[in-house]
Amino acid sequence: MFELAREAKVEQFRDSMFAGDHVNTSEDRAVLHVALRNPKTGGFKINEAGVDEVHDVLAHMKEFSEQVRSGEWKGYTGKKIDTIVNIGIGGSDLGPVMVCEALKHYSKRDLKMHFVSNIDGTDLAEVLKSCDRETTIFIVASKTFTTQETITNATSAKDWFLETAKDVSPPASSDLYTSMLMSDRTRRQALCRPFHQHRGRH
Repeated sequence: MFELAREAKVEQFRDSMFAGDHVNTSEDRAVLHVALRNPKTGGFKINEAGVDEVHDVLAHMKEFSEQVRSGEWKGYTGKKIDTIVNIGIGGSDLGPVMVCEALKHYSKRDLKMHFVSNIDGTDLAEVLKSCDRETTIFIVASKTFTTQETITNATSAKDWFLETAKDVSPPASSDLYTSMLMSDRTRRQALCRPFHQHRGRH
């Protein structure tokens, strides 16, 4: 097995990945999953734009998750969040699903989680039947924010929300959702605003 790995240059590709080389040849860029797991001090030195932002983003994610769990993060009418809907496909769906399953023992049981990936509208429609617009937030997970299935479901979720909240100017704590209301031209940048991407999924 080791001989086969060496023949396939697994070690060489591993070292290139840790160094931030452009091993993603189809997109000519680095894969920075390693950066997301790199310790704040020591660890690997990865020469790629954005790597120095990783730990600030991770801290932001921790702060946000604690605000949701504690009830500090409110919906647009000031009610406590009790439902989270993750919209994504592929790894942006399976990753969050697997994390929630793996850490279920430590979860806050009064928070309901839903995962929408199917472009068939019945998938989202069935989820929304159990959601309250005042206590639901949507997390749109995507690497590029150009995936048709994800953008279609995100737009449908926005339309559902605005059926009731037509004239609402949401508070800052609703940024995770309201970033979806921006124009197509700015959608990718806006959707990334809460948690920046580092060529891996947060």
